[in-house]
Amino acid sequence: MAVHFLIPFLLFLQAITPSSASNSSSAAIGINYGQVADNLPSPEAVIPLLRSLGVGRVKLYDTDPRVLRAFADTGVEFVVGLPDRLVPKVRDPAAALSWVKTNLHPHLPRTRIAAVTVGNEVLSSNDSARIQSLLPAMQSVHSALATLGLDRQVAVTTAHSLAVLSTSFPPSAGAFRRDVLPYVSPLLSFLSKTGSPFLINAYPYFAYKADPKRVALDYVLFQSNQTVVDPGSGLRYDNMLHAQVDAVRAAIAAAGGGKGVEVRVSETGWPSAGDEDEAGATAENAGRYNGNLMRMVAEGKGTPMAPGAPLHVYVFALFNENLKPGPASERHYGLFKPDGAPAYPLGDAEAPVDNSTSPTAGAHSPGASSTDYYTTISSATKMGTERVSVVTAASVLALILPFA
Repeated sequence: MAVHFLIPFLLFLQAITPSSASNSSSAAIGINYGQVADNLPSPEAVIPLLRSLGVGRVKLYDTDPRVLRAFADTGVEFVVGLPDRLVPKVRDPAAALSWVKTNLHPHLPRTRIAAVTVGNEVLSSNDSARIQSLLPAMQSVHSALATLGLDRQVAVTTAHSLAVLSTSFPPSAGAFRRDVLPYVSPLLSFLSKTGSPFLINAYPYFAYKADPKRVALDYVLFQSNQTVVDPGSGLRYDNMLHAQVDAVRAAIAAAGGGKGVEVRVSETGWPSAGDEDEAGATAENAGRYNGNLMRMVAEGKGTPMAPGAPLHVYVFALFNENLKPGPASERHYGLFKPDGAPAYPLGDAEAPVDNSTSPTAGAHSPGASSTDYYTTISSATKMGTERVSVVTAASVLALILPFA
């Protein structure tokens, strides 16, 4: 790999990590290690790259034994995935136990596996068999881990698209779709009982791509000097990702049964290139989005609804993946090219504005019109490897966000 290209990137990472940051805050950044490509370096070659970045959390979309063996004794913490196609199968306890014994048990404890995601964005799919099997499959995998004495070491969860929401603005009015609520409520009870997080895939990029004339670029890039007020809570939002996460928090509270469940961002990112009709897919915007995101997470900042809880985020993705179908942007989400060179510079990213939840903090700048609006598209998200990262636009919501 072209390690000499990393010097500016490393200087940036040193700059965004405050000396006062806690270990938990610094470790809150993870990265998605997708492998839909035929030109990626070996897992062994990825290890020094991750170490140079200071990233200690990795999310896989499968249980690739080459990766899990390569990372043995490294201390890197993994979230691994059980593929969508296996969800109906592993609802059978015997099948779940066999899967755990084959795919997880051989790698523990030398490789740190902290969680298993059972499927990816299943509840926003059109596969009724998978939807109905999701919670039973999660329960069976958890029981299998308990049988092997691993249930306290490995959590069981699943990742969701924002398309599971019927309402996302204002964030305090966030609510799940009626058709998924019968599945979400018992799932939340399971997560609460087992101490597992609720994972959400959130991409402000898709809101901008869908309506670049009305969605303010600075708002989605964590650079806005204007704020959006939630009329229900009075909280002020200066970036779309926080608004999306808090909408999920509100939806969980409204659904009940999710007491104490932590919300984590399992995917978010920005493409460095795209087709001609893909607004905003540039290296400059990708550098600003991911750079500002990483700085914010390293500082241990929470969202306006939960300012004291550092937000855990997995950036999508480690590498550009050349075999992904769909628009050009799908093949340009990587922080790095396959040879290890940064896909774009992060050092020019600007500092985000203050994230205070004070009613008087973060007011819009002089001259900002109270009649300006954002149109947010809250459901466009990326799919996981099992569905080859197809972009879904199901249940796209055009929601008006008035300025403060």
